[in-house]
Amino acid sequence: MALSPRLEVKQGLGLTLTPQLMQSIRLLQLSHLELSAFVDAELLRNPLLEREDGSEPNGEEPPELPERATELNASEDTVDFSDRIQSADSIANGYDTEVENVFPEQAAQDRLNDLPQWAEGSGSGEEAPDLDQFVAARLSLSEHLEAQVSLLLSDPAERLIAQFLIDGLNEAGYLSVELEAIAEQLGAPLAAVEAVLEKLHGCEPVGLFARDVKECLALQLRERDRLDPMMARLLDNLHLIAEHDMAGLVRAIGCDREDLADMLGELRELDPKPGRAFERGPVESVVPDVFVREAPLGGWQIELNTEVLPRVLINRQYYASVTRKTRDATEKTFLTDCLATANWLAKSLDQRAQTILKVAADIVKQQDGFLVHGITHLRPMTLKAVADAIEMHESTVSRVTSNKYMMTPRGLFEMKYFFTTALGSSTGEADHSAEAVRHRIRQIIEAETPAEILSDDTIAEMLQKERGIEVARRTVAKYREGMNIPSSVIRRRQKRSLAGAR
Repeated sequence: MALSPRLEVKQGLGLTLTPQLMQSIRLLQLSHLELSAFVDAELLRNPLLEREDGSEPNGEEPPELPERATELNASEDTVDFSDRIQSADSIANGYDTEVENVFPEQAAQDRLNDLPQWAEGSGSGEEAPDLDQFVAARLSLSEHLEAQVSLLLSDPAERLIAQFLIDGLNEAGYLSVELEAIAEQLGAPLAAVEAVLEKLHGCEPVGLFARDVKECLALQLRERDRLDPMMARLLDNLHLIAEHDMAGLVRAIGCDREDLADMLGELRELDPKPGRAFERGPVESVVPDVFVREAPLGGWQIELNTEVLPRVLINRQYYASVTRKTRDATEKTFLTDCLATANWLAKSLDQRAQTILKVAADIVKQQDGFLVHGITHLRPMTLKAVADAIEMHESTVSRVTSNKYMMTPRGLFEMKYFFTTALGSSTGEADHSAEAVRHRIRQIIEAETPAEILSDDTIAEMLQKERGIEVARRTVAKYREGMNIPSSVIRRRQKRSLAGAR
């Protein structure tokens, strides 16, 4: 059979992702801040969209005030006549004296009139501003250092190098750039950069511009005149301090335990992160997207946080009026596209809210034991289980739970927190949540005594005997390391050192 090109017509079903469908999917995974920024951009681009927040005018013009009548009644004549009375200053000038001598009460009234409007009190009819808002701005780390550099250095070249060194500091106050890179970028000798760095080590707070923790602590000890050879050897063995190996420190430094305790006490008085006193940005609080409360008649009440859900309106009246007046085809096409985009956005926002509510409701349904009894009753749950329950795709549930938070009676949790893997049970009961197992491991380790430190094998056996949790030693070690809990050897040293200090 010879091969030859030909045309065929076939009919089939398929899913096509249109740009609007892709945008709707993207809206699901946006946080409330990202969603608000996206809606603001659409409001600027689309003239048919309006924000439903009560701040938009209703389109009605305020009624005009009646014009002032030309005739005057008795009361108005009295008021106007008072305006024509000579002022106290003019009368006092006529007598060639001060106002206080003619009208003693007028001087006090004038002083009150000189006050700003916000200081007049409630009688002015205007709300006084909150004085707590007039607070001096916090000084940043760079501004704090630039003020000191202007006093320490007089050479313009040295000030330029100092500015590059300041820009290379991280939030902790450590120098995060190499001196060779600064010298190469400025075309300056490395010795000149090192000389400027040595001068900057005297800036307050002491410890800034250090390359590591050891140098930071050494700068502070030198400032206190406590950097002797024994203290220098202690800084060379900081890793033994982290391991709580006191016997190793005594051998490495060549001192007794009493001297070692004194030196460690001096180290605790130092600040390993001197730059943290100058915050670079405000701390942003997490705002929940869903509230879960106890219902009056039992069960749980689930509500969306309407304050973080942007709501838009479509101004169809404006669309109809403009469409009737325009004759240009391009303008009509633009208006039609704007109307379609506005309809899509309103529908997508509503669908996003309903999807979040469905997913949150199923999470609460499956994690009822956690809400009632705590983390020990947290059930293992997967994205597929929730997706099957609400008849949606697993990827949709994953997008909905990203960057979303739920306020529960147990606290504020990210929705992803409730999705944990399952650990098998040897008793035939329901599987255990990995998060609940981590919590139990932490409880067991916190209950240890210095004389009885448990190994990972022992913890695994305890979990098997207590609750029938089938967990291997390496799984216990992985969970322990994930919670930043050291090994049994280091824990034994830590607890013995704490017991000896007491």
